[in-house]
Amino acid sequence: MFDILVYLFENYVRAEACPESEHLARKLTAAGFEHEEISEALEWLSGLRESTASRPTIVAPRSDTVRIYAPEEESRIDVECRGFLVFLESAGVLDPTMRELIIDRALALDGFSLNLHRLKVIVLIVMWQQDRALDTLILDELLTGEGDEEYIVLQ
Repeated sequence: MFDILVYLFENYVRAEACPESEHLARKLTAAGFEHEEISEALEWLSGLRESTASRPTIVAPRSDTVRIYAPEEESRIDVECRGFLVFLESAGVLDPTMRELIIDRALALDGFSLNLHRLKVIVLIVMWQQDRALDTLILDELLTGEGDEEYIVLQ
């Protein structure tokens, strides 16, 4: 599923340029992706669109506030991932509304364990879907893994 999300980012400059789900599924099949993987990715993207449409804008908290994670969130989003979200928010890349949308989409992963590499893909796709501009350094951070993890390379 994550390979498909990166593929969409690499091949469609803007999320709105993506074809409708049925046409996109055919394109992804032609690109060599498996049916189950395509279904998972399209369902996740549909959930992102629904969450975006129904999510109210969050008033920016004071600078000295801290986001407290619920026990379920803590069990599914490890310390490294939560730290990365704090980093992005403190760097001004994420506002509270975007952070909550990313957390929602991370929790929506069924059958996937969340690691930093996958969280970066989620951040990238949420920002792409929201048509948010990405600083070159942040984009580079989101597109690379560390150590033995996979690397995402734009072609």
